[in-house]
Amino acid sequence: MNKTIAVEDNLRAVKNYLVTKGCRLVDVEEANKHKVDAVIISGCDENLMNMQDIVVHAPVINASGLSPEEIWQRIEKF
Repeated sequence: MNKTIAVEDNLRAVKNYLVTKGCRLVDVEEANKHKVDAVIISGCDENLMNMQDIVVHAPVINASGLSPEEIWQRIEKF
């Protein structure tokens, strides 16, 4: 089953890895317009652009300190 994942722009390595896993990627800012399975944020600027106003019904994973493989393992748990 292909998953739709919202990923922050600055997480290029994570994006590349998720594409190899067959995921469909959308921008975090667009997450509320799509049915996403997870949201991946860098943790560096969580509220910089008032992203706390975005409402999604999906797990949010803070990528800070995690490898793309570790993020994928967390996604698979959902």
